[in-house]
Amino acid sequence: MGRRLPPLNALRAFEAAARHLSLSRAADELSVTPAAVSHQIRTLEDHLGVALFRRDGRSLLLTDAGQACLPGIREGFERLASAIDEIDSLGMAGVLTVSVAPSFAAKWLVPRLDRFQVRHPEIDVRVSASMQVTDFSRDDVDLAIRYGAGRYPDLVVEKLLEESVFPVCSPGLLKEKGPIDTPEALRSHTLLHDDSPDNDESCPTWAMWLKAAGVEMDASRGPRFNQSSLVIEAAALGKGVALAKATLAAADLAEGRLVKPFPVNAPVGFAYYVVCPKAKLNLPKVALFRDWVRAEAAA
Repeated sequence: MGRRLPPLNALRAFEAAARHLSLSRAADELSVTPAAVSHQIRTLEDHLGVALFRRDGRSLLLTDAGQACLPGIREGFERLASAIDEIDSLGMAGVLTVSVAPSFAAKWLVPRLDRFQVRHPEIDVRVSASMQVTDFSRDDVDLAIRYGAGRYPDLVVEKLLEESVFPVCSPGLLKEKGPIDTPEALRSHTLLHDDSPDNDESCPTWAMWLKAAGVEMDASRGPRFNQSSLVIEAAALGKGVALAKATLAAADLAEGRLVKPFPVNAPVGFAYYVVCPKAKLNLPKVALFRDWVRAEAAA
């Protein structure tokens, strides 16, 4: 690479004209005028300091110099095309790494993931479950699903799901201890606490929820969990009553492992967002996953 290379357009014009031995047919292939092809060839000849074509009547012929350099230039274009094909194939298949919070992965993404794999068996999804904010410049991650306020500078951000919170418990708990038909009935139940590090001040704790319901009791007692999926699982196992995020509890509610004692939902300020760098936005495998996860959220 020590020598300055000729302009790529000049090389393309020469290769096309040499292949067709015609300026007009080369111009048709390149969607330019014959004069433009002739200009590019002159630029290349000036760069190399030799003539590449000669006229014999109305025929266009290669000089010895043109015949000598044509195979290498043609091979160079073939290798460029092959390299681009390899990049395209990497974007269509292979491993797709998705960074996602552990509870969202366990309760929402993983149970649905087989539907994506059936549609796109050529893509192997690697789920990286972590509460850490993804550094796309350092981490080998294609896109992320994050729970937050939606402020992710220098990334493409799309809201996926809104969230709300409500009490849940197992049907077995109600059979054992009786119905929870008023907030005051919570006095006789163990409260399960979600201490996941979301930093969402709008998400109610038990103390906030009971105060809003007009119930005075010690809301600090009871087991505490640092992941939302764990507090939901504890509730499904009959260990007490939890304040659950609706998105994460939806599957257990649908299967009957959990029930809602009260019909009220408390909306929260945070939501789930799909985020990825602009550089990866148009990779086919990333676009396919974004389309699929949007459809799953809408359903």
